[in-house]
Amino acid sequence: MSPRAIRRLVVAVFVAGIGGMIYGSIKDSNGFAITAGVLTAIAAFGLILITAVAPPGSLARPDRDLDGDVSGPPVGGEGSDDLDADEAARDVEARVEGLVAAGADEIEVRKLVRRAVDLGRSSTRSRTP
Repeated sequence: MSPRAIRRLVVAVFVAGIGGMIYGSIKDSNGFAITAGVLTAIAAFGLILITAVAPPGSLARPDRDLDGDVSGPPVGGEGSDDLDADEAARDVEARVEGLVAAGADEIEVRKLVRRAVDLGRSSTRSRTP
């Protein structure tokens, strides 16, 4: 289970606990309200904990392209295989061709892509324990 999914689950428990406290107060059930309050406090602690121990970027929303498409995991990241890398390479090439067709200098665009790949490789190496 991903840290983002765990965080969503903890937030759901937190919100349900607040609702439980309100419900218990309305029904004059102190035991129910206190139990819901304790669950809410535990969920708040869990939310702080998962945020503290999650790897950088794992709780962020996926990047969106300018056309609104959600980009997948980075090439070479967790869960990627050769097929995904080939698809990503085709996508990058198609985007380079699109930029060149729109008037961008092809040599400069390809230099930018190479620099981005180098940056990605160096940041991946620096995060590996």
